[in-house]
Amino acid sequence: MEQSTDTARDMLLLEHIESDPDITQASLADNLGVAVGTVNWHLKRLVSKGYVKVKRAQRRKLRYIITPQGISLRARLTVEYVERSMQLYRQTRQQVSDLLDQVVDAGHEAVRIEVQQQGPDDIADICRLTCLEKGLEISDNGAGALLRVRGHKVLLELED
Repeated sequence: MEQSTDTARDMLLLEHIESDPDITQASLADNLGVAVGTVNWHLKRLVSKGYVKVKRAQRRKLRYIITPQGISLRARLTVEYVERSMQLYRQTRQQVSDLLDQVVDAGHEAVRIEVQQQGPDDIADICRLTCLEKGLEISDNGAGALLRVRGHKVLLELED
């Protein structure tokens, strides 16, 4: 998982640098929600691998330049990110479809969706779309079927 985090950070760093070569490490850290030391470590690694060059713009100001190898890396990382995202989408969609088949088999016509996390609602959106596809109503209350969304996991609770 750590390598995945580093890969995502590298991709985001390269995107930010490409859009603003004069960006500071402090700004990068703010944008990524990490410490300046973490940004510094990643930048040094990207420089040592030849993906980024550093030029002095002014006495205390640096300019980051993405090399052709860096542009190629960013493109590859972006493609890998999209592929992983689509794989997660397909797996989640299949899992939710299988759970909703159980709901239909149990004779329920409605499903409640409960999200138990902060942040993006992407998994809950997949649940909603799959409910619509299966012809199931999405309910705000009542007994019956409940899909609990916990991070990337979806659990089914059937009540009689």
